[in-house]
Amino acid sequence: MRVNKKVFLLLLPALFAVKANGQGIKDSVTTILMKVETGLQFDVVRFHAKPGQKLKIVFENTDDMDHNMVITRPGAREEMVTAALNLGEKGPAVSYIPKSPKVLWSIPVISPHQQKVLTFTAPAESGVYPYVCTYPGHGFVMYGAMYVNTTGKMPDLAEDMNIPPNRRGAPMSDGEKHDDMHAGHHMPAVPKPLHPYTPIAPYVYRVFIEGASPAAIAVSLPNNLSYCWDAGTCRLRFAWKGGFLDNSDLWKGKGDALAKVVGKIFFREANFPFSFEENEMPVADYKGYRLIKRYPEFHYTINGTAVYEMIKPGLDKNGLVRNFRIPGATKALWFITDSKDGVTYKASAGQWKDGKLKLTAAQAKNFTITMTAKGGGTL
Repeated sequence: MRVNKKVFLLLLPALFAVKANGQGIKDSVTTILMKVETGLQFDVVRFHAKPGQKLKIVFENTDDMDHNMVITRPGAREEMVTAALNLGEKGPAVSYIPKSPKVLWSIPVISPHQQKVLTFTAPAESGVYPYVCTYPGHGFVMYGAMYVNTTGKMPDLAEDMNIPPNRRGAPMSDGEKHDDMHAGHHMPAVPKPLHPYTPIAPYVYRVFIEGASPAAIAVSLPNNLSYCWDAGTCRLRFAWKGGFLDNSDLWKGKGDALAKVVGKIFFREANFPFSFEENEMPVADYKGYRLIKRYPEFHYTINGTAVYEMIKPGLDKNGLVRNFRIPGATKALWFITDSKDGVTYKASAGQWKDGKLKLTAAQAKNFTITMTAKGGGTL
């Protein structure tokens, strides 16, 4: 069969177009440009992809702090954030990215004003795949969602529970409305929130805070109580009442910023409280923590013996209850206090003498220490 030359020349562009379009659908890569906004936020808080679609994320760190990006299996975001915290001193070497089958893809820690590219193929299975910065202290607020489906549908922004609350397009708060109404007038400003959104206690923050090592963990409890637990030294550092933390300098992107305590400190622990031998200096080693009904239970060892510690608010709303489990205890244990630490003590077991609590091996397997704030000023 002979084809008219003129007809062929007319059809040639169309043939190339069909080939080009078909090749584009098959091999085209969708590029997502991702940056960092003030307040520990990805500027792209969610995006859609079709199953099997080729994607390229260009992640530019436009912040003054280090960040990474981890894409997880559906529902695994918080678990991976906690796993990253539990890496402890091993975290920097692995860019705070847990070794887990629930981590699908990742971009390692990048410094301010640097850029890295991640190319991957979207999962074949439809679902909501979280992405999160697992750098210590960031993962509870800095996250987003990749919606993988064939329809292109995503929930209304205001109802999307897979993105941070402050990104859901909620109406302005009364304080924000007040500021807006009086813009340009010389009136006292309503204090800005000390947190990008209003979380519900108990919740955990990895923070840099004065009076603790760089491995400090701050916990907000019900009844307006909070405490700082130091993973670097394996002990409770201090506790306070009346608020949580002022992270406003951190949200502004100041790399050397420290969190500030909001409220009054009523307890400071002077020294490591445990010893298996009176007046002995024990060796402690941090192992991580797990969340039990959102309360962290810290795991560490003393001279190789495993200790588990969970702290909750006291029933009188004026102190803390510390539950200790030492299932492998084989000898007596001393719990040592200081008269200047700001609280009174009550133990569920053991005998007190001169500010020291002695517990038998059997008693040390599970006991509680109730600490009640003394009346008076701030420590």
